[in-house]
Amino acid sequence: MSNNVYRAIVKYAGDDFFIGIPPSGHAQVMDANPERNAASTPLENLIVAVAGCTAFDVISILQKKRQDLMDYEVEIVGTRKSDRPQAFIKFQIKHIVRGHNVSEKAVADAIKLSDTTYCSVAATVRPTAEITTSYEIIEALVAE
Repeated sequence: MSNNVYRAIVKYAGDDFFIGIPPSGHAQVMDANPERNAASTPLENLIVAVAGCTAFDVISILQKKRQDLMDYEVEIVGTRKSDRPQAFIKFQIKHIVRGHNVSEKAVADAIKLSDTTYCSVAATVRPTAEITTSYEIIEALVAE
């Protein structure tokens, strides 16, 4: 199978549970029952995918730039339309980097590269959803 073609399967498992099997084969449970809330929903998986895609890119770029990182996380807020289908129309992404003497330019450049070149998930949702990014750099204590 070509690297440009992906195939996944979603199986109904009963009682409003579904099993998603992506190309990697790592199954994930999804729950269609909002009262039970025992597993993520497809919309939750999408918002995590947007954040995860840019996080993969940014951390890799910062490591290649030899930034001294102690911690890194991405917060994402998604806003949906009020009418059906309630598609996401906006994502606000905040990169939080903690480390020693982390270069602001390196962080800004890494985020820009992810936004404009590497993140396929963001590129997929961008035609219908605005994506804004910000970042915070926290200087880690010397003893950490």
